Amino acid sequence: MALAGLPLSVFAIAVHFCLVFSSSSSPPVCPANGHRDRTAYHFQPAKNWQNGPVYYNGMYHLFYQYNPHGALWDVGNLSWGHSVSGDLVNWAALDNALDPTAPFDANGCASGSVTILPDGVPVVMYSGIDARRRQVQNVAFPKNPRDPLLREWTKPGYNPVIPVPADVSPDNFRDPTTAWLGSDGLWRFAISAVADGVGATLVYRSADFLRWERNAAPLHASRDAVMAECPDLFPVAEHGEDGLDLDASAIGGAGAGVRHVLKVSMPDTLEDYYMVGRYDDADDTFTVPPEDLEAHGDDYRRWRRIDHGHLYASKTFYDAGKKRRVLWAWVNESDSEADDVTKGWSGLQSFPRAVWLDEGGRQLVQWPVEEIETLRRKRGVLLGGNEVEAGGLREIGGIAGSQADVEVAFEIASLAGADRLDPDHLRDPDALCGENGAAVHGGIGPFGLLVMASGDLRERTAVFFRVFRLSHGYTVLMCTDLTRSTSRAGVYKPSHGGFVDIDIEKDRAISLRTLIDHSIVESFGGGGRTCMTARVYPEHVATGSSHLYVFNNASDAVKVSKLEAWELATASVNAGDDGLISYGGPVCAAQVQ
Repeated sequence: MALAGLPLSVFAIAVHFCLVFSSSSSPPVCPANGHRDRTAYHFQPAKNWQNGPVYYNGMYHLFYQYNPHGALWDVGNLSWGHSVSGDLVNWAALDNALDPTAPFDANGCASGSVTILPDGVPVVMYSGIDARRRQVQNVAFPKNPRDPLLREWTKPGYNPVIPVPADVSPDNFRDPTTAWLGSDGLWRFAISAVADGVGATLVYRSADFLRWERNAAPLHASRDAVMAECPDLFPVAEHGEDGLDLDASAIGGAGAGVRHVLKVSMPDTLEDYYMVGRYDDADDTFTVPPEDLEAHGDDYRRWRRIDHGHLYASKTFYDAGKKRRVLWAWVNESDSEADDVTKGWSGLQSFPRAVWLDEGGRQLVQWPVEEIETLRRKRGVLLGGNEVEAGGLREIGGIAGSQADVEVAFEIASLAGADRLDPDHLRDPDALCGENGAAVHGGIGPFGLLVMASGDLRERTAVFFRVFRLSHGYTVLMCTDLTRSTSRAGVYKPSHGGFVDIDIEKDRAISLRTLIDHSIVESFGGGGRTCMTARVYPEHVATGSSHLYVFNNASDAVKVSKLEAWELATASVNAGDDGLISYGGPVCAAQVQ
Protein backbone atom coordinates (compact mmCIF):
# COMPACT_ATOMS: atom_id res chain seq x y z
CA MET A 1 0.00 0.00 0.00
CA ALA A 2 1.03 3.54 -0.48
CA LEU A 3 2.26 5.52 2.43
CA ALA A 4 -0.33 8.10 1.51
CA GLY A 5 -3.17 5.63 1.26
CA LEU A 6 -4.17 2.03 0.61
CA PRO A 7 -6.64 -0.68 1.28
CA LEU A 8 -4.54 -3.32 2.94
CA SER A 9 -6.10 -6.71 2.74
CA VAL A 10 -9.48 -8.42 2.44
CA PHE A 11 -9.69 -11.92 3.62
CA ALA A 12 -12.33 -14.45 4.45
CA ILE A 13 -12.85 -16.64 7.52
CA ALA A 14 -14.79 -19.75 8.61
CA VAL A 15 -17.73 -18.13 10.34
CA HIS A 16 -21.33 -18.19 9.19
CA PHE A 17 -22.17 -14.50 8.73
CA CYS A 18 -25.86 -13.83 8.20
CA LEU A 19 -27.44 -10.43 7.61
CA VAL A 20 -30.66 -9.35 9.28
CA PHE A 21 -32.40 -6.42 7.64
CA SER A 22 -35.01 -4.09 9.01
CA SER A 23 -38.60 -5.14 8.50
CA SER A 24 -39.19 -2.00 6.52
CA SER A 25 -39.30 -2.76 2.78
CA SER A 26 -38.01 0.70 1.98
CA PRO A 27 -35.52 1.95 4.55
CA PRO A 28 -34.88 5.65 4.84
CA VAL A 29 -32.19 7.07 2.61
CA CYS A 30 -29.84 9.23 4.62
CA PRO A 31 -26.11 9.41 5.08
CA ALA A 32 -24.68 7.36 7.92
CA ASN A 33 -23.68 9.23 11.08
CA GLY A 34 -25.79 12.16 9.97
CA HIS A 35 -23.22 14.10 7.91
CA ARG A 36 -24.41 14.99 4.42
CA ASP A 37 -21.16 13.80 2.77
CA ARG A 38 -21.06 10.47 4.63
CA THR A 39 -21.58 7.48 2.34
CA ALA A 40 -24.28 4.85 2.85
CA TYR A 41 -22.88 1.69 1.22
CA HIS A 42 -19.16 2.35 0.71
CA PHE A 43 -16.67 1.11 3.30
CA GLN A 44 -15.28 3.66 5.73
CA PRO A 45 -14.53 3.64 9.45
CA ALA A 46 -16.89 5.29 11.88
CA LYS A 47 -14.40 8.13 12.28
CA ASN A 48 -10.89 9.38 11.49
CA TRP A 49 -8.54 8.84 8.52
CA GLN A 50 -8.26 5.63 6.48
CA ASN A 51 -7.14 4.36 3.24
CA GLY A 52 -6.43 -4.63 1.21
CA PRO A 53 -8.27 -7.67 0.87
CA VAL A 54 -8.33 -11.66 1.41
CA TYR A 55 -10.95 -14.44 1.37
CA TYR A 56 -10.61 -17.19 3.97
CA ASN A 57 -13.09 -19.98 4.64
CA GLY A 58 -16.16 -17.95 3.87
CA MET A 59 -15.69 -14.59 5.55
CA TYR A 60 -14.11 -11.40 4.26
CA HIS A 61 -11.64 -9.43 6.36
CA LEU A 62 -10.62 -5.93 5.38
CA PHE A 63 -7.41 -4.65 6.94
CA TYR A 64 -6.86 -1.01 6.14
CA GLN A 65 -4.38 1.75 6.92
CA TYR A 66 -5.92 3.83 9.66
CA ASN A 67 -5.15 6.79 11.88
CA PRO A 68 -7.13 6.07 15.08
CA HIS A 69 -6.26 9.48 16.52
CA GLY A 70 -7.52 11.92 13.91
CA ALA A 71 -9.00 12.71 10.53
CA LEU A 72 -5.68 13.49 8.81
CA TRP A 73 -2.80 11.32 7.63
CA ASP A 74 -0.06 11.10 10.24
CA VAL A 75 2.96 8.81 9.80
CA GLY A 76 3.51 8.21 13.51
CA ASN A 77 -0.08 7.17 14.06
CA LEU A 78 -0.54 4.65 11.24
CA SER A 79 -2.28 1.46 12.42
CA TRP A 80 -4.10 -1.41 10.72
CA GLY A 81 -7.85 -1.15 11.15
CA HIS A 82 -9.84 -4.39 10.85
CA SER A 83 -13.43 -5.09 9.79
CA VAL A 84 -15.27 -8.27 8.79
CA SER A 85 -18.13 -9.05 6.43
CA GLY A 86 -20.09 -11.95 5.02
CA ASP A 87 -21.16 -10.21 1.82
CA LEU A 88 -18.73 -7.33 0.98
CA VAL A 89 -21.58 -4.89 1.69
CA ASN A 90 -22.29 -4.91 5.43
CA TRP A 91 -19.27 -4.61 7.74
CA ALA A 92 -18.61 -4.91 11.47
CA ALA A 93 -15.62 -3.19 13.05
CA LEU A 94 -13.09 -5.04 15.21
CA ASP A 95 -10.23 -3.62 17.26
CA ASN A 96 -7.10 -2.59 15.40
CA ALA A 97 -5.09 -5.55 14.14
CA LEU A 98 -1.72 -3.76 14.31
CA ASP A 99 -0.53 -0.68 16.15
CA PRO A 100 2.95 0.93 16.15
CA THR A 101 4.31 -0.55 19.40
CA ALA A 102 7.80 -1.92 18.57
CA PRO A 103 11.12 -0.44 17.41
CA PHE A 104 10.62 -1.96 13.95
CA ASP A 105 7.31 -0.09 13.46
CA ALA A 106 7.62 2.73 16.00
CA ASN A 107 6.64 5.36 13.44
CA GLY A 108 3.77 3.50 11.85
CA CYS A 109 2.41 0.22 10.50
CA ALA A 110 2.20 1.00 6.81
CA SER A 111 0.80 -1.14 4.04
CA GLY A 112 1.13 -4.85 3.38
CA SER A 113 -0.81 -8.01 2.63
CA VAL A 114 -2.16 -11.23 4.12
CA THR A 115 -1.13 -14.68 2.87
CA ILE A 116 -2.71 -18.00 3.88
CA LEU A 117 -0.07 -20.65 4.58
CA PRO A 118 -0.60 -24.30 3.56
CA ASP A 119 -1.64 -25.23 7.11
CA GLY A 120 -4.42 -22.64 6.90
CA VAL A 121 -2.79 -20.08 9.19
CA PRO A 122 -2.79 -16.50 7.88
CA VAL A 123 0.36 -14.40 8.09
CA VAL A 124 0.68 -10.65 7.66
CA MET A 125 3.64 -9.12 5.83
CA TYR A 126 3.76 -5.36 6.34
CA SER A 127 6.03 -2.35 5.99
CA GLY A 128 6.98 -0.82 9.32
CA ILE A 129 8.49 2.62 9.72
CA ASP A 130 11.12 1.97 12.36
CA ALA A 131 12.53 4.20 15.07
CA ARG A 132 15.03 5.70 12.57
CA ARG A 133 12.19 6.27 10.07
CA ARG A 134 13.44 3.53 7.73
CA GLN A 135 10.94 1.33 5.90
CA VAL A 136 11.49 -2.32 6.90
CA GLN A 137 9.47 -5.48 6.27
CA ASN A 138 7.85 -7.31 9.19
CA VAL A 139 5.58 -10.30 9.80
CA ALA A 140 2.72 -10.83 12.24
CA PHE A 141 0.73 -13.93 13.16
CA PRO A 142 -2.70 -14.45 14.77
CA LYS A 143 -2.39 -14.81 18.53
CA ASN A 144 -5.03 -17.53 18.43
CA PRO A 145 -5.25 -19.17 14.98
CA ARG A 146 -8.48 -20.87 16.06
CA ASP A 147 -10.21 -17.53 16.62
CA PRO A 148 -12.47 -17.25 13.55
CA LEU A 149 -12.37 -13.46 13.78
CA LEU A 150 -8.57 -13.15 14.10
CA ARG A 151 -9.02 -10.40 16.64
CA GLU A 152 -5.49 -10.34 18.05
CA TRP A 153 -2.14 -10.43 16.27
CA THR A 154 1.40 -10.88 17.58
CA LYS A 155 4.56 -9.36 16.12
CA PRO A 156 7.64 -11.59 16.69
CA GLY A 157 10.69 -9.97 18.23
CA TYR A 158 12.91 -11.17 15.37
CA ASN A 159 11.38 -8.55 13.09
CA PRO A 160 12.28 -7.05 10.73
CA VAL A 161 12.55 -10.10 8.48
CA ILE A 162 13.86 -7.84 5.70
CA PRO A 163 15.86 -4.74 6.65
CA VAL A 164 16.61 -2.00 4.12
CA PRO A 165 19.08 -3.26 1.46
CA ALA A 166 22.23 -1.18 0.95
CA ASP A 167 21.23 -0.10 -2.59
CA VAL A 168 17.64 0.81 -1.68
CA SER A 169 16.39 4.19 -0.49
CA PRO A 170 15.30 3.76 3.17
CA ASP A 171 12.17 5.83 2.63
CA ASN A 172 11.21 4.06 -0.63
CA PHE A 173 10.93 0.37 0.30
CA ARG A 174 7.34 -0.64 0.99
CA ASP A 175 4.05 -2.31 0.06
CA PRO A 176 4.70 -6.09 0.06
CA THR A 177 2.15 -8.02 -1.99
CA THR A 178 0.28 -11.20 -1.13
CA ALA A 179 2.85 -14.01 -1.42
CA TRP A 180 2.58 -16.96 -3.79
CA LEU A 181 4.21 -20.38 -4.09
CA GLY A 182 6.28 -20.91 -7.25
CA SER A 183 6.63 -24.19 -9.09
CA ASP A 184 9.92 -24.74 -7.23
CA GLY A 185 8.10 -24.70 -3.87
CA LEU A 186 9.52 -21.34 -2.76
CA TRP A 187 7.41 -18.45 -1.52
CA ARG A 188 7.65 -15.15 -3.37
CA PHE A 189 6.31 -11.66 -2.90
CA ALA A 190 6.83 -8.39 -4.75
CA ILE A 191 7.61 -5.01 -3.19
CA SER A 192 8.13 -1.42 -4.34
CA ALA A 193 11.55 0.17 -4.06
CA VAL A 194 13.95 2.71 -5.44
CA ALA A 195 17.10 0.65 -6.09
CA ASP A 196 20.23 2.44 -7.30
CA GLY A 197 18.03 5.42 -8.16
CA VAL A 198 15.63 3.41 -10.35
CA GLY A 199 11.98 2.79 -9.55
CA ALA A 200 11.56 -0.99 -9.39
CA THR A 201 9.28 -3.79 -8.25
CA LEU A 202 11.55 -6.30 -6.50
CA VAL A 203 10.91 -9.99 -5.81
CA TYR A 204 11.95 -11.87 -2.66
CA ARG A 205 11.98 -15.68 -2.24
CA SER A 206 11.78 -17.86 0.88
CA ALA A 207 11.36 -21.52 1.87
CA ASP A 208 9.92 -20.75 5.31
CA PHE A 209 8.39 -17.23 5.08
CA LEU A 210 10.99 -15.94 7.57
CA ARG A 211 14.37 -15.97 5.78
CA TRP A 212 14.11 -14.07 2.49
CA GLU A 213 16.51 -13.62 -0.42
CA ARG A 214 16.14 -10.98 -3.10
CA ASN A 215 16.01 -12.07 -6.72
CA ALA A 216 18.92 -10.73 -8.78
CA ALA A 217 16.61 -9.16 -11.38
CA PRO A 218 13.58 -7.00 -10.52
CA LEU A 219 10.13 -8.15 -11.50
CA HIS A 220 9.97 -4.94 -13.52
CA ALA A 221 11.77 -1.60 -13.47
CA SER A 222 11.34 1.77 -15.15
CA ARG A 223 14.03 4.42 -15.39
CA ASP A 224 11.22 6.85 -16.24
CA ALA A 225 9.63 6.37 -12.81
CA VAL A 226 11.41 7.42 -9.63
CA MET A 227 8.96 5.43 -7.49
CA ALA A 228 6.04 3.15 -8.31
CA GLU A 229 4.25 1.95 -5.19
CA CYS A 230 1.46 -0.49 -4.21
CA PRO A 231 2.35 -3.22 -6.74
CA ASP A 232 -0.12 -6.01 -7.49
CA LEU A 233 0.68 -9.06 -9.64
CA PHE A 234 -2.14 -11.47 -10.43
CA PRO A 235 -3.17 -14.02 -13.09
CA VAL A 236 -6.20 -13.63 -15.34
CA ALA A 237 -7.88 -16.19 -17.59
CA GLU A 238 -7.59 -15.48 -21.30
CA HIS A 239 -11.22 -16.50 -21.73
CA GLY A 240 -14.19 -16.08 -19.40
CA GLU A 241 -14.88 -14.06 -16.28
CA ASP A 242 -13.72 -16.51 -13.59
CA GLY A 243 -10.85 -15.33 -11.41
CA LEU A 244 -7.63 -17.25 -10.77
CA ASP A 245 -5.79 -17.84 -7.50
CA LEU A 246 -2.12 -17.10 -6.89
CA ASP A 247 -1.05 -20.75 -7.15
CA ALA A 248 1.81 -22.18 -9.18
CA SER A 249 -0.39 -23.36 -12.07
CA ALA A 250 -1.87 -19.90 -12.60
CA ILE A 251 0.91 -17.54 -11.61
CA GLY A 252 3.81 -19.58 -12.97
CA GLY A 253 3.38 -18.67 -16.62
CA ALA A 254 3.43 -22.21 -17.95
CA GLY A 255 -0.28 -22.80 -17.86
CA ALA A 256 -2.22 -22.47 -21.10
CA GLY A 257 -4.90 -19.79 -21.24
CA VAL A 258 -3.35 -17.61 -18.52
CA ARG A 259 -2.06 -14.07 -18.73
CA HIS A 260 -0.75 -11.84 -15.96
CA VAL A 261 -1.43 -8.30 -14.82
CA LEU A 262 1.12 -6.02 -13.16
CA LYS A 263 -0.39 -2.94 -11.56
CA VAL A 264 1.45 -0.07 -9.89
CA SER A 265 0.44 3.20 -8.28
CA MET A 266 2.29 6.41 -9.14
CA PRO A 267 2.55 8.93 -6.27
CA ASP A 268 3.40 11.80 -8.61
CA THR A 269 0.07 11.48 -10.46
CA LEU A 270 -1.98 9.69 -7.75
CA GLU A 271 -3.19 7.28 -10.43
CA ASP A 272 -3.06 3.49 -10.85
CA TYR A 273 -1.64 1.93 -14.03
CA TYR A 274 -1.45 -1.64 -15.31
CA MET A 275 -0.27 -3.80 -18.18
CA VAL A 276 -1.33 -7.28 -19.30
CA GLY A 277 1.73 -9.42 -19.99
CA ARG A 278 3.53 -12.61 -18.95
CA TYR A 279 5.15 -13.56 -15.65
CA ASP A 280 7.85 -16.26 -15.62
CA ASP A 281 8.51 -17.75 -12.17
CA ALA A 282 11.77 -19.33 -13.32
CA ASP A 283 13.46 -15.92 -13.36
CA ASP A 284 10.70 -13.92 -11.62
CA THR A 285 10.28 -11.30 -14.33
CA PHE A 286 7.25 -9.69 -15.92
CA THR A 287 7.39 -9.12 -19.69
CA VAL A 288 5.30 -6.57 -21.56
CA PRO A 289 4.18 -7.72 -25.04
CA PRO A 290 6.38 -6.17 -27.79
CA GLU A 291 3.47 -4.31 -29.42
CA ASP A 292 2.50 -2.73 -26.08
CA LEU A 293 6.11 -1.95 -25.24
CA GLU A 294 6.42 -0.13 -28.56
CA ALA A 295 3.17 1.77 -27.99
CA HIS A 296 3.57 2.61 -24.30
CA GLY A 297 7.26 2.22 -23.48
CA ASP A 298 8.60 1.53 -19.98
CA ASP A 299 7.03 4.61 -18.41
CA TYR A 300 4.25 3.33 -16.16
CA ARG A 301 2.36 6.57 -16.66
CA ARG A 302 1.79 5.53 -20.29
CA TRP A 303 0.28 2.18 -19.29
CA ARG A 304 -3.48 1.61 -19.08
CA ARG A 305 -5.37 3.23 -16.22
CA ILE A 306 -7.29 1.23 -13.62
CA ASP A 307 -9.59 4.20 -13.21
CA HIS A 308 -9.63 7.54 -15.02
CA GLY A 309 -10.85 9.49 -12.01
CA HIS A 310 -10.17 9.93 -8.31
CA LEU A 311 -8.93 6.50 -7.15
CA TYR A 312 -5.57 5.19 -5.89
CA ALA A 313 -3.65 2.27 -4.34
CA SER A 314 -5.92 -0.46 -5.67
CA LYS A 315 -5.46 -4.06 -4.54
CA THR A 316 -7.06 -7.31 -5.65
CA PHE A 317 -7.79 -10.60 -3.90
CA TYR A 318 -9.10 -13.98 -5.08
CA ASP A 319 -12.57 -14.79 -3.77
CA ALA A 320 -12.50 -18.62 -3.78
CA GLY A 321 -16.15 -18.85 -2.74
CA LYS A 322 -17.33 -17.22 -5.96
CA LYS A 323 -14.29 -17.93 -8.16
CA ARG A 324 -13.69 -14.27 -8.95
CA ARG A 325 -10.97 -11.67 -8.54
CA VAL A 326 -12.12 -8.58 -6.66
CA LEU A 327 -10.54 -5.13 -6.66
CA TRP A 328 -10.64 -2.49 -3.93
CA ALA A 329 -9.09 0.95 -3.93
CA TRP A 330 -8.66 3.96 -1.69
CA VAL A 331 -10.63 7.08 -2.57
CA ASN A 332 -9.51 10.12 -0.64
CA GLU A 333 -11.33 13.38 -0.12
CA SER A 334 -11.09 16.33 -2.52
CA ASP A 335 -12.36 19.03 -0.18
CA SER A 336 -10.03 20.72 2.31
CA GLU A 337 -8.21 19.32 5.35
CA ALA A 338 -10.20 21.76 7.45
CA ASP A 339 -13.38 20.14 6.13
CA ASP A 340 -12.02 16.70 7.05
CA VAL A 341 -11.29 17.81 10.61
CA THR A 342 -14.78 19.29 10.90
CA LYS A 343 -16.38 16.06 9.62
CA GLY A 344 -14.16 13.94 11.83
CA TRP A 345 -13.25 11.47 9.08
CA SER A 346 -11.45 11.26 5.75
CA GLY A 347 -11.22 8.68 2.97
CA LEU A 348 -13.18 5.60 1.96
CA GLN A 349 -12.98 2.50 -0.23
CA SER A 350 -14.38 2.16 -3.72
CA PHE A 351 -17.24 -0.32 -3.95
CA PRO A 352 -15.64 -3.75 -4.60
CA ARG A 353 -15.35 -4.63 -8.29
CA ALA A 354 -15.08 -8.02 -10.03
CA VAL A 355 -12.18 -7.94 -12.50
CA TRP A 356 -11.50 -10.03 -15.61
CA LEU A 357 -9.77 -9.83 -19.00
CA ASP A 358 -11.77 -8.59 -21.97
CA GLU A 359 -12.03 -10.55 -25.23
CA GLY A 360 -9.21 -8.59 -26.84
CA GLY A 361 -6.77 -9.73 -24.17
CA ARG A 362 -5.18 -6.34 -23.48
CA GLN A 363 -7.43 -4.61 -20.97
CA LEU A 364 -9.35 -5.35 -17.80
CA VAL A 365 -13.10 -5.18 -17.36
CA GLN A 366 -14.36 -4.00 -13.95
CA TRP A 367 -17.91 -4.36 -12.63
CA PRO A 368 -19.52 -3.86 -9.20
CA VAL A 369 -19.82 -7.18 -7.37
CA GLU A 370 -23.28 -8.70 -7.58
CA GLU A 371 -23.91 -8.32 -3.85
CA ILE A 372 -24.83 -4.69 -4.41
CA GLU A 373 -28.19 -5.97 -5.69
CA THR A 374 -29.15 -6.96 -2.13
CA LEU A 375 -29.47 -3.23 -1.37
CA ARG A 376 -31.93 -2.52 -4.17
CA ARG A 377 -35.29 -1.18 -3.03
CA LYS A 378 -37.37 1.18 -5.19
CA ARG A 379 -37.07 1.15 -8.99
CA GLY A 380 -36.95 4.40 -10.93
CA VAL A 381 -38.59 5.32 -14.22
CA LEU A 382 -37.56 7.64 -17.05
CA LEU A 383 -40.12 10.38 -17.33
CA GLY A 384 -41.19 11.70 -20.73
CA GLY A 385 -40.30 8.83 -23.07
CA ASN A 386 -37.19 6.97 -24.22
CA GLU A 387 -36.10 9.35 -26.97
CA VAL A 388 -34.20 12.39 -25.77
CA GLU A 389 -34.20 15.19 -28.30
CA ALA A 390 -31.26 17.51 -28.99
CA GLY A 391 -30.91 19.74 -25.93
CA GLY A 392 -33.33 17.51 -24.01
CA LEU A 393 -33.49 16.54 -20.34
CA ARG A 394 -35.44 13.60 -18.84
CA GLU A 395 -35.73 13.08 -15.10
CA ILE A 396 -35.40 9.62 -13.60
CA GLY A 397 -38.24 9.69 -11.10
CA GLY A 398 -39.41 7.59 -8.18
CA ILE A 399 -36.09 7.17 -6.35
CA ALA A 400 -33.76 9.18 -4.15
CA GLY A 401 -30.98 10.56 -6.32
CA SER A 402 -28.32 10.57 -3.61
CA GLN A 403 -28.17 6.80 -3.09
CA ALA A 404 -28.69 4.93 -6.35
CA ASP A 405 -27.47 2.41 -8.94
CA VAL A 406 -28.28 3.48 -12.51
CA GLU A 407 -27.56 1.58 -15.73
CA VAL A 408 -28.46 3.15 -19.05
CA ALA A 409 -27.79 2.21 -22.70
CA PHE A 410 -27.85 4.68 -25.59
CA GLU A 411 -28.48 3.86 -29.24
CA ILE A 412 -26.95 6.04 -31.97
CA ALA A 413 -28.84 6.01 -35.25
CA SER A 414 -26.08 7.57 -37.35
CA LEU A 415 -22.43 8.56 -36.94
CA ALA A 416 -22.56 11.10 -39.76
CA GLY A 417 -22.63 14.06 -37.37
CA ALA A 418 -19.54 13.13 -35.36
CA ASP A 419 -17.10 15.99 -34.80
CA ARG A 420 -13.56 15.53 -36.12
CA LEU A 421 -10.75 15.13 -33.62
CA ASP A 422 -7.13 16.06 -34.03
CA PRO A 423 -5.04 12.95 -33.14
CA ASP A 424 -2.94 15.08 -30.76
CA HIS A 425 -5.97 15.32 -28.47
CA LEU A 426 -5.87 11.55 -27.93
CA ARG A 427 -2.93 12.07 -25.58
CA ASP A 428 -4.87 14.01 -22.94
CA PRO A 429 -8.52 12.98 -22.49
CA ASP A 430 -8.79 15.00 -19.26
CA ALA A 431 -8.02 18.21 -21.14
CA LEU A 432 -10.36 17.21 -23.96
CA CYS A 433 -13.20 16.74 -21.46
CA GLY A 434 -12.33 20.08 -19.87
CA GLU A 435 -12.59 21.85 -23.21
CA ASN A 436 -15.78 19.98 -24.17
CA GLY A 437 -17.84 19.91 -21.00
CA ALA A 438 -21.42 18.76 -20.61
CA ALA A 439 -22.78 22.20 -21.54
CA VAL A 440 -20.83 22.36 -24.82
CA HIS A 441 -23.05 21.21 -27.66
CA GLY A 442 -21.54 18.73 -30.12
CA GLY A 443 -22.30 16.48 -33.04
CA ILE A 444 -22.77 13.10 -31.37
CA GLY A 445 -22.72 13.90 -27.70
CA PRO A 446 -22.51 14.96 -25.06
CA PHE A 447 -25.21 12.62 -23.76
CA GLY A 448 -25.35 10.79 -20.45
CA LEU A 449 -26.41 11.37 -16.84
CA LEU A 450 -26.68 14.37 -14.53
CA VAL A 451 -26.30 13.09 -10.96
CA MET A 452 -26.40 14.74 -7.53
CA ALA A 453 -28.24 17.61 -9.22
CA SER A 454 -30.11 20.37 -7.43
CA GLY A 455 -33.65 21.18 -8.50
CA ASP A 456 -32.49 24.34 -10.24
CA LEU A 457 -29.50 22.54 -11.83
CA ARG A 458 -27.06 25.07 -10.46
CA GLU A 459 -25.25 22.12 -8.93
CA ARG A 460 -24.84 18.94 -10.92
CA THR A 461 -22.25 16.31 -11.85
CA ALA A 462 -22.31 15.17 -15.47
CA VAL A 463 -21.15 11.73 -16.66
CA PHE A 464 -21.34 11.50 -20.42
CA PHE A 465 -20.02 10.35 -23.80
CA ARG A 466 -18.96 12.01 -27.04
CA VAL A 467 -18.23 10.27 -30.33
CA PHE A 468 -15.44 11.72 -32.48
CA ARG A 469 -14.41 11.00 -36.03
CA LEU A 470 -10.76 10.11 -36.64
CA SER A 471 -8.95 9.68 -39.96
CA HIS A 472 -9.15 5.90 -39.51
CA GLY A 473 -12.58 5.55 -37.85
CA TYR A 474 -14.28 6.71 -34.66
CA THR A 475 -13.50 6.93 -30.97
CA VAL A 476 -15.70 7.31 -27.88
CA LEU A 477 -14.72 9.74 -25.12
CA MET A 478 -16.13 9.33 -21.62
CA CYS A 479 -16.10 12.28 -19.21
CA THR A 480 -17.04 13.15 -15.65
CA ASP A 481 -17.50 16.92 -15.42
CA LEU A 482 -17.23 18.20 -11.83
CA THR A 483 -16.98 21.89 -12.61
CA ARG A 484 -20.54 22.51 -11.38
CA SER A 485 -20.70 19.71 -8.80
CA THR A 486 -20.79 22.15 -5.90
CA SER A 487 -20.94 25.84 -5.13
CA ARG A 488 -18.71 25.30 -2.10
CA ALA A 489 -15.32 27.00 -2.18
CA GLY A 490 -12.07 25.10 -1.68
CA VAL A 491 -13.17 21.93 -3.45
CA TYR A 492 -11.17 20.26 -6.24
CA LYS A 493 -13.52 20.16 -9.25
CA PRO A 494 -11.68 18.76 -12.30
CA SER A 495 -12.89 17.12 -15.49
CA HIS A 496 -11.95 13.43 -15.73
CA GLY A 497 -11.65 11.78 -19.13
CA GLY A 498 -10.89 8.45 -20.79
CA PHE A 499 -11.47 6.76 -24.12
CA VAL A 500 -13.74 3.71 -24.27
CA ASP A 501 -12.35 0.78 -26.27
CA ILE A 502 -15.46 -0.33 -28.14
CA ASP A 503 -16.38 -0.57 -31.83
CA ILE A 504 -19.01 2.16 -31.98
CA GLU A 505 -19.19 1.89 -35.76
CA LYS A 506 -20.30 -1.74 -35.40
CA ASP A 507 -22.32 -1.56 -32.19
CA ARG A 508 -24.01 1.85 -32.63
CA ALA A 509 -24.66 1.71 -28.87
CA ILE A 510 -22.86 2.38 -25.61
CA SER A 511 -23.73 1.68 -21.98
CA LEU A 512 -23.12 3.54 -18.73
CA ARG A 513 -23.53 2.33 -15.16
CA THR A 514 -23.16 4.80 -12.29
CA LEU A 515 -23.17 4.18 -8.54
CA ILE A 516 -24.16 7.29 -6.57
CA ASP A 517 -23.53 7.41 -2.83
CA HIS A 518 -23.73 10.97 -1.51
CA SER A 519 -20.14 12.19 -1.93
CA ILE A 520 -18.82 9.49 -4.30
CA VAL A 521 -19.82 8.76 -7.89
CA GLU A 522 -18.40 5.62 -9.59
CA SER A 523 -19.07 5.16 -13.31
CA PHE A 524 -18.46 2.23 -15.66
CA GLY A 525 -18.53 2.90 -19.40
CA GLY A 526 -18.77 0.32 -22.18
CA GLY A 527 -19.63 -2.55 -19.85
CA GLY A 528 -16.79 -1.68 -17.46
CA ARG A 529 -13.98 -1.13 -19.96
CA THR A 530 -13.51 2.47 -18.81
CA CYS A 531 -14.05 3.35 -15.15
CA MET A 532 -14.20 6.77 -13.54
CA THR A 533 -14.49 7.67 -9.84
CA ALA A 534 -15.28 11.15 -8.53
CA ARG A 535 -15.86 12.87 -5.19
CA VAL A 536 -18.64 15.46 -5.02
CA TYR A 537 -19.79 17.80 -2.23
CA PRO A 538 -22.98 19.60 -3.31
CA GLU A 539 -24.36 22.24 -0.98
CA HIS A 540 -28.03 21.70 -1.86
CA VAL A 541 -28.20 18.39 0.04
CA ALA A 542 -28.20 20.35 3.31
CA THR A 543 -31.70 21.64 2.64
CA GLY A 544 -33.10 19.63 -0.29
CA SER A 545 -33.01 16.41 -2.27
CA SER A 546 -30.84 15.46 -5.24
CA HIS A 547 -32.20 14.67 -8.68
CA LEU A 548 -31.19 12.31 -11.49
CA TYR A 549 -31.49 13.10 -15.19
CA VAL A 550 -30.69 11.72 -18.62
CA PHE A 551 -29.49 14.56 -20.84
CA ASN A 552 -28.54 15.07 -24.47
CA ASN A 553 -26.63 18.07 -25.79
CA ALA A 554 -25.89 16.52 -29.18
CA SER A 555 -27.16 17.81 -32.53
CA ASP A 556 -29.58 14.90 -32.95
CA ALA A 557 -31.85 12.86 -30.73
CA VAL A 558 -30.51 9.85 -28.85
CA LYS A 559 -32.53 6.78 -27.87
CA VAL A 560 -32.40 5.25 -24.39
CA SER A 561 -32.69 1.55 -25.21
CA LYS A 562 -32.29 0.40 -21.60
CA LEU A 563 -32.74 2.03 -18.21
CA GLU A 564 -32.48 0.30 -14.84
CA ALA A 565 -32.39 2.69 -11.91
CA TRP A 566 -32.57 1.56 -8.30
CA GLU A 567 -32.67 3.36 -5.00
CA LEU A 568 -30.28 1.59 -2.64
CA ALA A 569 -30.75 0.91 1.07
CA THR A 570 -28.23 1.95 3.68
CA ALA A 571 -25.75 -0.80 4.52
CA SER A 572 -24.40 -1.43 8.02
CA VAL A 573 -20.81 -0.20 7.78
CA ASN A 574 -18.77 -0.18 10.98
CA ALA A 575 -21.71 1.18 12.93
CA GLY A 576 -20.95 -1.18 15.82
CA ASP A 577 -19.76 -4.70 16.48
CA ASP A 578 -23.33 -6.08 16.32
CA GLY A 579 -22.30 -9.04 18.49
CA LEU A 580 -19.35 -10.05 16.34
CA ILE A 581 -16.68 -9.10 18.86
CA SER A 582 -18.31 -10.66 21.90
CA TYR A 583 -19.36 -13.90 20.22
CA GLY A 584 -17.04 -16.09 18.14
CA GLY A 585 -19.64 -18.50 16.73
CA PRO A 586 -22.22 -17.95 13.98
CA VAL A 587 -23.20 -14.30 14.01
CA CYS A 588 -25.69 -11.86 12.59
CA ALA A 589 -25.02 -8.24 11.76
CA ALA A 590 -28.17 -6.22 12.18
CA GLN A 591 -28.55 -3.39 9.73
CA VAL A 592 -28.47 0.05 11.30
CA GLN A 593 -30.81 2.54 9.66
